[in-house]
Amino acid sequence: MKLLEYKAHEIFEKYDLPCRSGNVVGSMEELTKLRGKMKYPLVLKAQVQTGGRGKAGGIQFASGDSELLKKGKAMFEMKIKDLPVKYIFLPEMIELKKEMYLSFTLDRKHKKPVMIFSPEGGVEINEIAGKHPDKIAKVLLGPLEPLNDFVIQYAMDKTGLEQNYRSDFKDICRKLYNIFIDMDCMLAEINPLIVDDNNKLMALDGKIDIDDNSLFRHDDIREFRDDIEENKLIPEARKFNLLYIPINNEGNIAVISNGSGMIMSSIDLITKRGMTVTCALDLGGGATADRITESLRIAASNPLVDTIFMNIFGGITRCDEIARGVENGIGLFADTKLVIRLEGTNKEKGLEIIAGVRGSIKIAEGLKNGVEILAQELKV
Repeated sequence: MKLLEYKAHEIFEKYDLPCRSGNVVGSMEELTKLRGKMKYPLVLKAQVQTGGRGKAGGIQFASGDSELLKKGKAMFEMKIKDLPVKYIFLPEMIELKKEMYLSFTLDRKHKKPVMIFSPEGGVEINEIAGKHPDKIAKVLLGPLEPLNDFVIQYAMDKTGLEQNYRSDFKDICRKLYNIFIDMDCMLAEINPLIVDDNNKLMALDGKIDIDDNSLFRHDDIREFRDDIEENKLIPEARKFNLLYIPINNEGNIAVISNGSGMIMSSIDLITKRGMTVTCALDLGGGATADRITESLRIAASNPLVDTIFMNIFGGITRCDEIARGVENGIGLFADTKLVIRLEGTNKEKGLEIIAGVRGSIKIAEGLKNGVEILAQELKV
């Protein structure tokens, strides 16, 4: 789960890590209400879950209310790497003397956290790492150990950071590492970590990625995730432990299956046959009849979908349980064609149940046969 910058700053403030505070707006109405209340100059920062926003025009500056509204309106209308701008973060401008980089992330090779520090940061950090490796300090950490003073001192000594920053640097390192551990982060990053005009260290920009598997421990992050989700069928599917996957903004076919490999195989063959899949639903393992019913309802609620292809290979997912879900949900997709392929545990019982269900349902003998039936139904 990649947090937006403003959310990262909220977490920094919670841990008393020095950073820029600022207003967050989600509409022109909210932005307009700030007229006469802001301290200028300030920065408009588009909140999107991708990098490169500065070069794409997602960072602007305003010196007064009229400029703020004009640039805010243009920012809300833009897309950055196909992502719409739903929120704008409005921190005050800060004079800075130096930019640095600090992060904690996971080293997958060694299966340990790693601290990465460079006294040079900003947008060119990747170039610095390639051309000047002596300016980068990387230290593997024990996952059950605190961040020791000698690690921080080593990072300073290796990169040549002046000792007069030691107290502030030590404080920020410890707080960022606590965030990394407490929030189950894959990445906790400050870029840039700046020296301001008072010679103090401060996080100017933050990036936090949280392990999706830990979100059951973080109610506020789950709420944030659902709030920023553009496609509302995604959080709707999560309520039933389903994964809804938007694929194309065109097409008329939804694929429902149990496993990413099954879904990709289905989409590949459907596409090669000249048809377009607009979305997919991953049931995962052991889907119950109730979850099958909900998956059909959610797929059919996509206004582009008029045909559903259900491709099930039953192991712990029983075919008769799938069939019961179809039987119970037939009224939810009455105007939608359904092509279903069942294979595996209790297949015969499942097919017997499906045979007794009234509606526009076609039974396929296999994946390729199912795709051919789709082509016939859609007259491709």
